[in-house]
Amino acid sequence: MLDIAIDSGVIYENAARHITRRAVKPKELHLPDNTKFIELVQTIEDAGGRFSRHCADLVRFLAYGGFRLGEARNISWADCDFVREEIIVRGDPVEGTKNSAIRRVPMIDEMKTLLERLGNEHQPTTSQVMRVGECQKAMNAAAKRIGIHHLTHHDLRHLFATRCIESGVDIPTVSRWLGHKDGGALAMKVYGHLRNQHSASMARLVKFEPAASNIVPLPSVKAR
Repeated sequence: MLDIAIDSGVIYENAARHITRRAVKPKELHLPDNTKFIELVQTIEDAGGRFSRHCADLVRFLAYGGFRLGEARNISWADCDFVREEIIVRGDPVEGTKNSAIRRVPMIDEMKTLLERLGNEHQPTTSQVMRVGECQKAMNAAAKRIGIHHLTHHDLRHLFATRCIESGVDIPTVSRWLGHKDGGALAMKVYGHLRNQHSASMARLVKFEPAASNIVPLPSVKAR
């Protein structure tokens, strides 16, 4: 805009030309381990509110699928392909996927268990899988109660990606499941340290020489 103003003769010089873009610091992730995640969900479910169980299910759904909140709200039972064991995440310029593209996210075992339970309670195929559209207050209260860092809906997406990488899934695959279109560049920036940690732990398993043994062979006995 300032360059346009110069061209129009409104100002003589762009005073902001020497200002550089401020580096954006990546968010430091404070994610619960598996034990604390289970405790978080159970605490939400046991809170006693009208929608407590539905909120707990939304937390599970987001963490088990890596969906954005807007995506999770729009997933219907028709999008759950139990034959291929995939969930279809459909593009929506307003509430759905960020880039309005369709992707398929595999159902991990916990997701299949969750959907089987929810499916037994209902339901026409056109209805949404989730009964509530957000659960931030429930997460805030539960996190405070069990003594973990504050979590957002988007942190559950990070939790999904983190668990996948810690389980050995490669970053390009995780990136595809998340719906990134950059071939894994963003995921590498956010989760690259996890891959390095996993790589280091796997490298310790590689051996060229047989492990030392404390077994002493007995002397052979000649047949008489």
